[in-house]
Amino acid sequence: MIARLNRLPLRSRLALLTAAAVAVAVAACATVAWFLVRGQLISSLDDELRKTRLNPEMLANLTADGQCVDKLPEREGRVLELAERTLTVQTVTPEGDRCVIIGKDSLPVDDEDTDIAKGEPTQVLRTVIASDGTKYRALTRQLDGYSASVIVARPLSEVDDSLNTLAIVLAILAAAGAIGSAGAGVALARAGLRPVERLTGTVEHVAATEDLSVRIPVEGDDEIARLSRSFNAMTEALASSRERQQQLIADAGHELRTPLTSLRTNIELLARSEESGRPLPPGDKKELLTSVKAQMAELAALIGDLQELARPDTVPGARPPQVVGLHEIAQKAVSRARLRAADRVGVVAELAPWFVRAEPVALERAVVNLLDNAVKFSPEGAEIEVRIHPESGELTVRDHGPGIPPDDLPHVFERFWRSPAHRGLPGSGLGLSIAARTVQQAGGAIELRAADGGGTLASVRIPGAPEAPPAPPPTDATNGMPRTGEGPAAD
Repeated sequence: MIARLNRLPLRSRLALLTAAAVAVAVAACATVAWFLVRGQLISSLDDELRKTRLNPEMLANLTADGQCVDKLPEREGRVLELAERTLTVQTVTPEGDRCVIIGKDSLPVDDEDTDIAKGEPTQVLRTVIASDGTKYRALTRQLDGYSASVIVARPLSEVDDSLNTLAIVLAILAAAGAIGSAGAGVALARAGLRPVERLTGTVEHVAATEDLSVRIPVEGDDEIARLSRSFNAMTEALASSRERQQQLIADAGHELRTPLTSLRTNIELLARSEESGRPLPPGDKKELLTSVKAQMAELAALIGDLQELARPDTVPGARPPQVVGLHEIAQKAVSRARLRAADRVGVVAELAPWFVRAEPVALERAVVNLLDNAVKFSPEGAEIEVRIHPESGELTVRDHGPGIPPDDLPHVFERFWRSPAHRGLPGSGLGLSIAARTVQQAGGAIELRAADGGGTLASVRIPGAPEAPPAPPPTDATNGMPRTGEGPAAD
């Protein structure tokens, strides 16, 4: 049943559920009303039985004379005025004998009737079935002044007929209510789902045309409006992501074109010299091969940077961030920068211990990129100062180069961006972008600003983490015990 219901359109389900809910509510109300009316009708019938006035002397004489219905089928006029046509009157003796004074059928007698005939001062109301199967509402009470009880009864058909009529009316009302609620449910579902249909149409349009510029008008502040806002935010994010992707592809193609063109030109010169049988002079050939190697290195570095930028923030199976010493990573980066700088510039480091939670390899590459940038723009013989402040854990890299113009500072972390004044220098324009991304993934912030006295100051702030636990001592592979000395290596 549920599976069939789920196959229906949402509008039909809402209309069906609304009709079912209203039908159940109307049925419940009708049932309660029927029972209330039934109770009131029976209570009114009981009151009528209590108000019935009979002549005790006449009933006693008729009983004593044996003038009962079964013996006197046609009653004389002196007793007809005692009751209405539907009333049944029956007397009961203490021995349990019964005598129908008014009525056609005898009523059953039980111990309560005989107890009342013996003088017990009480009354009993109950529902009984006469000898012909008719249901009666009967009142048993003592016959005043005589050792007998009298049962006054009226058929329950007086109540049942009204209840049957009421049941038919309530059933018709319930059916009309269910039908009306189904129509109202369809109308409400149509009005309520109109924004959903508009959203569905927009989604289908985006899926068919891939047009992410479409926006859904937002009205109100209900769930549909929130869904529309979320959809608009999603399409805006997707459009921005596509735009950045296209920009990355365009920038990458532009950056790759230069080394590839130069590399192709040099290789064509070398190939032409071999094909023509006129070898190049040794000096020129060596210069061309050196240029080819440099361009291949530049191309490999650019491809590596592009791969780093294309890597998602969370890669399945990648190592999670861990507590590492920023001072240790900075020391490794300083050592690499000194090798690359050779004797052209000096690197001075003052690294206070500071632990952070980050990915070690990516963080080391970010620091190396900052140092490479400082080395590239430092004049010969200058010094680069690398420091980790012990109070805040801030890592600073300060150079004494020409500095960055104020207009260029907002763009230094953009992909492939290079200052117009330094476009001739080697580099892809991705180093600072990669560094900024790594620092932000670690929950930190990175900034480049003008240094006092000239040059540029790069600042990296990453929240501190608990100190890394000490490394466990090496264990013996044979018994799992810590080693106390070095022995010969095992094969």
